[in-house]
Amino acid sequence: MRFYQFLFSVTFLITLPAPSSYLFADTAAVLPFANRTSAADPTQASLDWIGESLAETVRDAAGARGVVTLSRPEIDEAYRTLSLRPLSLLTQASILKIGEALDAEHVVYGDFEFTPDPSAVHGVKEGSLKISAHIFDRRRFRQSSEFIETGNLEDLPTLEAHLAWRALALLAPQLAPPESEFRSLRPAVRLDAEENYIRGLLARPTDQQERFFLQASRLDVRFGHPNYELGKIHYDRKEYRQAADWLQKISAADVHFREASFLLGLALFQFGDFTGAQKAFQAVADVVPLSEVYNDLGAAQSRRNLPQAADSFRKALEGDPNDPVYHFNLGYALWKKGDFAAAADRFRAVLDRQPSDDMATLMLGMSLKKQNSRLPDPRLEALERLKTNYEERAYLQLKALVNPSKP
Repeated sequence: MRFYQFLFSVTFLITLPAPSSYLFADTAAVLPFANRTSAADPTQASLDWIGESLAETVRDAAGARGVVTLSRPEIDEAYRTLSLRPLSLLTQASILKIGEALDAEHVVYGDFEFTPDPSAVHGVKEGSLKISAHIFDRRRFRQSSEFIETGNLEDLPTLEAHLAWRALALLAPQLAPPESEFRSLRPAVRLDAEENYIRGLLARPTDQQERFFLQASRLDVRFGHPNYELGKIHYDRKEYRQAADWLQKISAADVHFREASFLLGLALFQFGDFTGAQKAFQAVADVVPLSEVYNDLGAAQSRRNLPQAADSFRKALEGDPNDPVYHFNLGYALWKKGDFAAAADRFRAVLDRQPSDDMATLMLGMSLKKQNSRLPDPRLEALERLKTNYEERAYLQLKALVNPSKP
């Protein structure tokens, strides 16, 4: 079983339970729902976004309750590898191949059909939907019975909510709350905002994605997910202040909150707000004790010359003793404190793993000479090394394997 990074993309707000309740080790792949209508009438392909919206809804609802769900980019890559077209009707053999390619124990798949209202005066968006879904258990080679949702297109968020709850109840009944509670955790989002958000996920290139996400954000200011995507876009462009502005809008109730807080910390760090970066990283570290979070927390503390930096770097190193970044950062913090012998040990550990690391060689020499940062040397300033990966999913899956849920 592979460990994957959490990359949630959701179509509404979901309140996250504490990680202690993430106790379901099996992975689930939620495939985009096929547009059965466009298979018969190509003019209805404009509704393909609904199939992606259904998948995002089920994926994120299950993931938020503790099921390890594979991300949309991972699923898209499996489709490309198998030369399958996303949102197309799949054979049973293709579904099994996708599950195998993703190493997923469960595969959630389905389709939807739209019937336009012939008396509608507002266009194609008036009509009825029929949504069908199955779950295939690859471990037991068993398929669930079909579950169906029907209703008007304007009621899509309600249909998605019920579909997601039923899927969760089948995937992991021990993790599914009562439906009334499940619904109360999920404030409704405007349908047009959701549509723009999903179209943004499907769009290429980035500037087109940005337009859709901006429109989604304007249409419903409570909707945090386009803000998260806009934050990522600006961060990738190295527009760190703009990235921080978007990421700061994401509430603690949002499924993206911890990953967004980590990215916010990186953005704030990059434009020199080390106090803000420390606060963002600390918010994540308090809930998910990942080495990369402790490392970046220590980097922010180190830039503020706080003594806690060494403790944060030690926690990072305890989580992954083989990573040279953590050895280097701890060595640097110890060197700044004047603990030269201990610093030299850390820099030696870096060079044992990366003999060509010139800065570690320089710092080892400085430690052996017992020369520290009181001597002005621009080469020795701001040497903390950041981690930009965020591997919450791997941590939660490992936690579930160690402490499996009891039905």
